[in-house]
Amino acid sequence: MDLGYLFSTLRNGKYILTIKRAAEKRSVSQNDLLWLWMTCIEQETGTPKEDCYLYYCKRFLSKQIRMGAQHELVYETSSKLSTVQMSDFLDKIQADALQELGINLPDPQDKYFENFYEEFN
Repeated sequence: MDLGYLFSTLRNGKYILTIKRAAEKRSVSQNDLLWLWMTCIEQETGTPKEDCYLYYCKRFLSKQIRMGAQHELVYETSSKLSTVQMSDFLDKIQADALQELGINLPDPQDKYFENFYEEFN
């Protein structure tokens, strides 16, 4: 559509035009990978995968807020993350699992991912 034509059809008055970069919501494949990794961590540690997920949300998606004199730690879940934010979240989980738990969580591009997928899916 021609923007010039569109603008010419507007009535006299003040207008605000906002252009905002579109952010894609996390992808299904990213979400599937997250839960595959949570299943692996569950089997390796004995901690339910839902608890593993909440642990990582609190660890990497939290922030301090102030309500009056109170300071609270709040966190989001991954459901509203963009694909870029979700990628960062996954990278942090992958690094933490390796460093803190000694668990290697492979990417889909890794040589042995197919074996990993078959074991934990």
